[in-house]
Amino acid sequence: MTTEHHHRHEHEHERDHDQEHGGHDRGEAHRGLSRRRLLGASAVLGAGAWLLRGTVGPDSALADDAPVPPGLPAGTELFRRVYQNWSGEVRTDRLWTCAPRTPEEVPALADWARAHGWRLRAQGHRHTWAPLTVADGTPEAARVLLLDTTRHLTALTADSPTTVRAQSGATMEALLAHLAERGLGLTAVPAPGELTVGGVLAIGGHGTAVPAAGETRPDGHGYGSVSNQVTRLTAVVLDPATDRYTLRTFDRSEADSAAFLVHLGRAFVTEVVLRAGADRPLRCVSRLDIPAAELFARPGALPASTPSRPRTLADFVERDGRVEAIWFAYTERPWLKTWSVAPNRPFAARAVDGPYNYPFSDSVPEPIARLAGDLVAGTWASAPLFGQLQYLVAKIGLTGDITDVLLSGGLIRDLLTGEVLTHLLAGGLRSDLWGPSRTLLQYVRPTTLRVTANGYAVLARRADLQWVVAEFADRYRALLDAYRDRGEFPVNGAVEIRVTGVDDPAWSGVPGARPPLLSALRPRPDRPEWDTAVWLDVLGFPGTPGLNRFARDLEQALLRSFDGTRAGLRVEWSKGWAYTEDAAWADPDMLDRVIPAGHREGGGPGWDEAVTTLDRHDPHRVFGNPFLDRLLKL
Repeated sequence: MTTEHHHRHEHEHERDHDQEHGGHDRGEAHRGLSRRRLLGASAVLGAGAWLLRGTVGPDSALADDAPVPPGLPAGTELFRRVYQNWSGEVRTDRLWTCAPRTPEEVPALADWARAHGWRLRAQGHRHTWAPLTVADGTPEAARVLLLDTTRHLTALTADSPTTVRAQSGATMEALLAHLAERGLGLTAVPAPGELTVGGVLAIGGHGTAVPAAGETRPDGHGYGSVSNQVTRLTAVVLDPATDRYTLRTFDRSEADSAAFLVHLGRAFVTEVVLRAGADRPLRCVSRLDIPAAELFARPGALPASTPSRPRTLADFVERDGRVEAIWFAYTERPWLKTWSVAPNRPFAARAVDGPYNYPFSDSVPEPIARLAGDLVAGTWASAPLFGQLQYLVAKIGLTGDITDVLLSGGLIRDLLTGEVLTHLLAGGLRSDLWGPSRTLLQYVRPTTLRVTANGYAVLARRADLQWVVAEFADRYRALLDAYRDRGEFPVNGAVEIRVTGVDDPAWSGVPGARPPLLSALRPRPDRPEWDTAVWLDVLGFPGTPGLNRFARDLEQALLRSFDGTRAGLRVEWSKGWAYTEDAAWADPDMLDRVIPAGHREGGGPGWDEAVTTLDRHDPHRVFGNPFLDRLLKL
């Protein structure tokens, strides 16, 4: 690539990227904004005035003095781009980026990186929280080359009647649509559609599903991570015979494949073959009539006023197998979603033929956007009102019930005007939906509120599911109340709770398969009765005073509750963890001892084998970064 061609290419990509994210003038958009304000603003993407994500400003060092990567393989499509993750907590200077057009280009880039002392980082749609790709503040002078998989490495083809070959840059939305065209589906997948297949597999992405009472697992389906559905994968590894990087295909029966199934960005997987099963239409029912004190009650301790029919989270899991609870901060009636297998449309259900069926959540209503703007501008004590407003918007969009609005008066009435209510009701009611599985499993668009989140998986017996949920709810509520009593409001998002099975390798259908070694859902050999994982997330706007301190208090409380006696705790790789009072991913004891121990406990293959295998296939750590160097060590 000539110098003139390079600069033209760089300019075109920066122009396209700015247009993609709102077309703001780079100087004017950021004038007067502090870094914290910018991060807070990006959290409310979709709220007009804060449409700033991905643009380049004064804090991004626009000067053209960053060294051009020397001697790149001929034909490399090179440009520079700011890397910014979903919540805006990880934001870099403009980093050199390329877009490999074929898988074969990646080994050549790995050889180049090794020879020149650079490191390669795979980049998808950046819908992540943890600094697994690059760290916040990475300067443009860093010897880091991002590999954008979303431009060219997106092919999806049938590999067999029940498998699909997917390149790593294909989106999950495209993957599920491809499967649906062939009458196939997956039981559990992440809710956002704009995630790359490679990104989901790297961190052990999951949905929410366990077998309902009496449910038999159909062939091709599983209840764990998407990684556990892989039957074959191709990765870039060093060939000892030639001392050069090459593409190597691993069958799931090969022992080393288990380290690549969830690799945290410590490897580059170019494509995978995934197993699927015959699609099963689902019915999704939403309800907001169950108090948190009942839904999350301790076993045998339901409030006296509850109906005779039990309505705890465990009861709904037993009945339907698939649940999600969204508990808006400072409110008492969570949004409970349950999915059940329904071959035929129930009479009361509304048929849908595409994903993203909650428009009030996908496209943020103006009152919520405005109040979110107030929050990130510093009116943190508005958090209880914000939680109440989120609850009411969900209730109106789902059920059409505006009674609470009419009775509330005050600020709620001022915000939820007649025009807003008309808008919320225009799309029709959404509390009872039915359709092909993909239409109900994917329901988060990039236009939803951009918040940060911590994340943990609690492994336990299914019989202890309700105890786990109640233990968490009690700890969370006690901390929230203690902070509020001090006049602090560190949480302004929701709690999200999901339930999955663990990764049973037999579900892959490959004899000799082993579970993904670094998956949070890897079974404990010494605790075979721990067949269930409860996923716990607490959401909030980045920069909220006390949020990291609250997250640390909660993290330490969960470690005490789920200490391996009755249940065990592992972190959710893509989210926030290892908190200090000031930052996530920073506590040395969590990074050096607690997290590795969580994958070593119980014996069997795990942390040490995964790290050793990844190091053996990439001994020069071309695919790595300083954070992973610290985390993934023996």
